Amino acid sequence: MARDGRLRDGDGDVGEGPGTASAYLDLAAELARTEGRRLLDLATGVLVAQQGVEPAVAGEALRRLAVGAGLPLADLAADIVNAACGEDVVKPGEPGSHAHLLPEPRARRRVASAAEADADLDELAATVLGELHPLGVRGLLLWRRAAGDCLRLAGSAGFPPLVRAQWGQIPPQWRAKPQQALDDDTPLWLPVGVLDPHELPGPDRASARALLPLRHEGRSVGVVLVAWQGPRELDADLRRRVLGLVEVLARVLARGDQTTDPGGSLPVLASALDLLAEPAMTLRRGRRPGLFVEYLNAAAYRLSSGVPRPVGRPLSHVLPTTAEELAAMVADAHRNGAVQRVDRLPHVRRPNSAPMLNVRVLALSAQRCLVFWHTENRDHSFTVLKRAGRLGSLAAFEDDTARGVTQWSELVAPCLGLPAEAEPFPLEQLANLLVADDRPELARMLETLTARLDGVSGVLRIPRPDGGVRHVRLIAEPLVTHGTLTGLTGFFQDVSLQYQTEEALAATFDALGSAQAQAALRHRLALQLQQAIVPEQPDLRGFPGLEVVARYRPAAEEYRVGGDWYDMLGLPDGRVMIAVGDVAGHGIEAATGMVALRNALRGLAVSGGEPGELMHWLNEVTLRSSGHPTATAVCGHFDPEDRLLHWTSAGHLPALLLREGRARLLEAAPHLLLGAVADVHYGEAQIELRRGDLLLLFTDGLIERRHSSLDDALALLCRVVEQLAPDADLDAQADALLAAAVGDTDDDASLVLVRLN
Repeated sequence: MARDGRLRDGDGDVGEGPGTASAYLDLAAELARTEGRRLLDLATGVLVAQQGVEPAVAGEALRRLAVGAGLPLADLAADIVNAACGEDVVKPGEPGSHAHLLPEPRARRRVASAAEADADLDELAATVLGELHPLGVRGLLLWRRAAGDCLRLAGSAGFPPLVRAQWGQIPPQWRAKPQQALDDDTPLWLPVGVLDPHELPGPDRASARALLPLRHEGRSVGVVLVAWQGPRELDADLRRRVLGLVEVLARVLARGDQTTDPGGSLPVLASALDLLAEPAMTLRRGRRPGLFVEYLNAAAYRLSSGVPRPVGRPLSHVLPTTAEELAAMVADAHRNGAVQRVDRLPHVRRPNSAPMLNVRVLALSAQRCLVFWHTENRDHSFTVLKRAGRLGSLAAFEDDTARGVTQWSELVAPCLGLPAEAEPFPLEQLANLLVADDRPELARMLETLTARLDGVSGVLRIPRPDGGVRHVRLIAEPLVTHGTLTGLTGFFQDVSLQYQTEEALAATFDALGSAQAQAALRHRLALQLQQAIVPEQPDLRGFPGLEVVARYRPAAEEYRVGGDWYDMLGLPDGRVMIAVGDVAGHGIEAATGMVALRNALRGLAVSGGEPGELMHWLNEVTLRSSGHPTATAVCGHFDPEDRLLHWTSAGHLPALLLREGRARLLEAAPHLLLGAVADVHYGEAQIELRRGDLLLLFTDGLIERRHSSLDDALALLCRVVEQLAPDADLDAQADALLAAAVGDTDDDASLVLVRLN
């Protein structure tokens, strides 16, 4: 946009004037309506009215409400608009219903919003299909009732182009099932599909289908086909939901209904225009002012402005540089009743715009007209081809068989290994440069181009003077004028480097496979070691006065093994040792370090030493272990006689005690982790436990989060523990805690629960 407010094109000239500017503004407005913006804007407007705030504040409040409610923004917007309109919002479904799959009020609101945003019928069908997708629906076809009760395809979603073409028009004489549904005005539900796959389109013969006649204000306006992926029980609740979502299609069809078709049958015209090699289109006057594109043949479609789905759009969107002048010709054709002709549009040459040559406009009726034109000459087309090829390092060529002329871009000769001054030659003579084995392939490609008039693509080899081979990709298309071959055009591309890369990759494949096999073997050994030392359900029974369960969750998938351990051991003096530890790292190194420390602690424990002494000795063992691991650990002795728990910690997280529904952390004196420095003495703490107390010992992988403090994580764990069902058994409580664990650091997690009986 220039400072004076006028649009400018890429070369700095003043742009196309008010018509083009208007088209750009129309397109910008259309983009603003897409992706559910209308629904979000309506919800924001409701909040503005209810809360008396600015739109920006209301929009931010809408986003915060969605996050707080744990809902997608579109779902919350639908609920707000439904509530403001006095309609139902999402309610829990009755047993056996599909309400858990399809929140009906939200879905109806989203579909209605898409319809109100003037989305075309294909886009609206895609919206409806998206809402029905949770119910297993995989395709929609929407027919509009036209003159003479003919059904014409108006929109579709989920079906391939071939199906849409085959079912594009259903005359009443066919007596096909869509026509039966239209005539009988009764929904047709087919839970196990059709006997003959040609009766109705669908994923397969047995797929469930529904044909639903569409009525608006007592008038039949069309039929919609709903197709499921396979057989489906179409119960009453599901039928009600499908009917509720497709009824909006009836309103949209009625809004654009045209039961008369002056100026001839469009399908017949379209078939005739498709036979033309030159561009042609039909224009129609619509409900809104201006001309709208009704149909484009293949040549015209390629020359449209690149706007998606050009059919049905204003002419100013599809051909913005010539729309005003074409509109004037259409007006003259209707006023004078004669064909209007001009040599060129636009009349003034404009940079970067493709002109329309020999333009002819024919009025067919008061609403419809035909437009024919030619494109630029072939020399100009080849210039464009060369420029495009230069951008992609492609070497463009063109053989004009009518004139016997071959043109090359400056990149062709080097690509073929020829001197820069080499004279261009026809594609068929390329065989003289190829290795002998590739000449039959070139012959097959030429036959495809000239006999079948179809495009080709393939790689051919050209010998190098140094004894190597140059790999050249050929991409070619036939040039056809009025059904007659008039030339060949396309690109050459040197892809030798790509082939060399592929050979290098192939040479290293075996080495990579061997490394992968070694990694898999290492993984299996580490996993077997982990499971042997810390099984997921160890035998923790038989300790007097205690009920014990434990859980172990491995690290991230790429490791699956780590350094966590837990242990309970009955001591000779009747006490019970409880320990949890965590060796730093993952994989086999951490697992072997864990094995060494766990076994060392077991051996030291039978000596009768107190927990502080055991941690002192275990620290010395760690310092003298191979690889010098570091670890945290908590170790306690429980005496069943006096119910006293003595414990100490080596840099480990505190244990947690749940008593009478309140959780608190059992802090010990802070001490260094194992393996940090020598000659560390560990102090002890003690507490008297009571019947019904629940003691939790765990590792940091259970609670640590990347973006939260450790204090916050521990506080959250206390709240989760307090919410445990008090009458649940210990296994259920352990599973609930592991499921609620919030750790996200890809670390191992161990959990030991001890309940006093």
